[in-house]
Amino acid sequence: MTETEQAILQALTELDRQVKSMPHANPKPNLLPIFARLDDLTRQLPPQASPDLLHYLHKKSYEKARLFLEGRDAENAAGNCGHQ
Repeated sequence: MTETEQAILQALTELDRQVKSMPHANPKPNLLPIFARLDDLTRQLPPQASPDLLHYLHKKSYEKARLFLEGRDAENAAGNCGHQ
């Protein structure tokens, strides 16, 4: 896993944690900085990065991207676009 992919996984894990905390959080967490970081990190990925990972990130399928980076891509269900 590249350094950028590791940073993406960290951001995705943080996003997952923040989203899961929302029902009980007061005030609600601000997710915009995490989304901005993910966009920035996605732009840093090289063209030869995994097409699946790039697809998930460009489509904002962050849970699928997290599962992919965790080596759990088989758990991803096919999306509306027909891509797994």
